[in-house]
Amino acid sequence: MGFIDHISDVCAVTSTRKSKRKPMQFVMQAVEVKVKMDCDGCERRVKNAVSSMKGVKSVDVNRKQSRVTVTGYVEPNKVLNKVKSTGKKAEFWPYVQYNLAYYPYAPQAYDKKAPSGYVRNVVQAFPSPNAPVEKYTTLFSDENVHACSIM
Repeated sequence: MGFIDHISDVCAVTSTRKSKRKPMQFVMQAVEVKVKMDCDGCERRVKNAVSSMKGVKSVDVNRKQSRVTVTGYVEPNKVLNKVKSTGKKAEFWPYVQYNLAYYPYAPQAYDKKAPSGYVRNVVQAFPSPNAPVEKYTTLFSDENVHACSIM
């Protein structure tokens, strides 16, 4: 340790007062919740309840898809509980886009109630990462940057 470091440690002001506030340990994320909304009043009630939470940056309500997207420094379970406190039945968004699912017609993946272009997010719709079939099919793919290029 040098002389300047020693002097800066001696002259540093230390605070003895302890703060009662916990530092925010959340990261910026988007939480998607499925909420059945019938009218403008339902939509307004859900939007006002969620936007009043601490750390919320934006709230996007899509009544046609029954979807609420909350972006900010929030905890997903707290967002879900806040939406449920409005009296609406709510759950985390259970769907993924149709083109992202490897087996979109796997058992329990195809849902008639899902919005257009979405299927239910189930384990059977996605292949195992260690599956040999997946490894062999992507070996010579043009989309795989590490593919073999024998021409």
